[in-house]
Amino acid sequence: MQSPDPLPNTKRLLSEEPGSSGLTKRAKHEPDHSEAEETQGQPEALDPVQVGEEGHAPESSGEKRPGKRDAAGWPKSRKGKEKEGKHAGRRRGTQEGPKALRLPKRMTALLLGFCGTGCNGMQMCDNVRTIEGVLFDALVRAGAVSRDNADDPTKVNLGRAARTDAGVHAAGNVVSMKLIVHIPGIKDWVARINEELPPEIRVWGKASTLPGFNARLSCDSRKYTYFFPSYLLIPPKPTSAFARAQQAGAAPDSSSSDTPRHPFWESPGADTSSTEEDFARKRHWRASPADIDRLRATVKKFEGTHNFHNFTVGRDFTDRANQRSMIKIQVAEPAVYGDMEWISVLFHGQSFMLHQRKMMSALVLTCRTGTPSEIIDELYGPRMVLVPKMPALGLLLEYPIFDSYNRRVATINEREKYDASHADFRPAIDFEQYRETIDAFKQKFIYTDMRAAEDRYGIFDAWVRYVDGYEGDDLLYLNPRGIIPGAAVIKRNERRRAKPFKEIRRFDSTNVKDLKDTQPLEEEVESDEESLSKPALEDMEG
Repeated sequence: MQSPDPLPNTKRLLSEEPGSSGLTKRAKHEPDHSEAEETQGQPEALDPVQVGEEGHAPESSGEKRPGKRDAAGWPKSRKGKEKEGKHAGRRRGTQEGPKALRLPKRMTALLLGFCGTGCNGMQMCDNVRTIEGVLFDALVRAGAVSRDNADDPTKVNLGRAARTDAGVHAAGNVVSMKLIVHIPGIKDWVARINEELPPEIRVWGKASTLPGFNARLSCDSRKYTYFFPSYLLIPPKPTSAFARAQQAGAAPDSSSSDTPRHPFWESPGADTSSTEEDFARKRHWRASPADIDRLRATVKKFEGTHNFHNFTVGRDFTDRANQRSMIKIQVAEPAVYGDMEWISVLFHGQSFMLHQRKMMSALVLTCRTGTPSEIIDELYGPRMVLVPKMPALGLLLEYPIFDSYNRRVATINEREKYDASHADFRPAIDFEQYRETIDAFKQKFIYTDMRAAEDRYGIFDAWVRYVDGYEGDDLLYLNPRGIIPGAAVIKRNERRRAKPFKEIRRFDSTNVKDLKDTQPLEEEVESDEESLSKPALEDMEG
């Protein structure tokens, strides 16, 4: 016997969903009255009938139901969501006015370079100027990022191959995101983006990628170069606090007379010369072939896979993330610019910890103090010591490398017989095709800026004088025996002994405002990197 209609005198607005167990209710199509809510003077539209606990529609009272509702008219929960303010009634990221035309987007790799001076690092951050922030705003203005996505970079899956610290430069880096690659009326896409960018940030090219491309995870390795004046290889001034501390921590049967003075400190009046007089002579000093040979022999100790816990911050010896592989490290022949000689060291590694600058410091300090290169092997061991950071001014990201990804897309292009004109063709991510343009950019915006900063402010000289002014125990592992004495070992969760070595922020910056600070180094603010959380540390590594 057929059951009677439960509401014989009420208009039925619900129907059963075919093929479902129980009564799954859905609203039948009703005329759209949404315009009535936005147009004054129009009669108010009735809300769809709500469903009660038994699946019945209550009788309409003729009054408007309060609360939010979805597109079908059902009550919409606002629990846990932000209150709507002046933008109520429209999607986040949209603007008033007619809706923009939706254009197709593709996951794209942007190959770019930049001078990091004046930016607070690579990664986008609220209320500060960053490389990604400037780039993203330019993409929005040029039309490569739609108006709907302009408020939130996560909507376009923004990512980067390598994250750089504040002030660090990059001749090449890759940023990946979903972009509109065919902008109406624009023939030269890259030129249009560069029109919206400042001259110290350039897009070299773009490459359409496979849909799941992630710039950081797809990157096989990265290359960094560190530049420094060769005078950093001059040993500490014999009258400096560091030289005295080294002598006090030397073997009992040794004396200062056992080590001959370096020729630089044999000149008349060198013991009593001023900082300015020393720096004027340092500018004209040249490294010998033996100095370069010593650098090259020591830097080989970094190649291979090692535990780099002493070359970062906030990581224990047992942390598996300390295992990093350096593929190749090269020391170039010195080159003279103006009246100063510079040396460059190229690091090619699978990934780098925070900081490569500690690796450079260990290299330079080992060579200038006559410490055997075996001390680098000791630093991979479980004992924790303090390795200072070299100034950020000398660090340059050359470019990330995508060999595995490039082989994969080449295989697909060959198998499917895609040529460069095909819509699904995926080109290799390769910076070498822009080599001439990149080299010109490096000379104009990076090397010139770097050398001018040293000429004017002597930042490297300030750093080495700061190290030589330290008279505590933290650097006693820099000794002719090549061993780490117990006095230099730092024990975690124990209070540091007297006179700990302190990193200061001036050497973390490349901004002119910070570099020209005339405040005494010993009075400057300490670097706060020791307080980084593990997630923050992982995000800063690449």
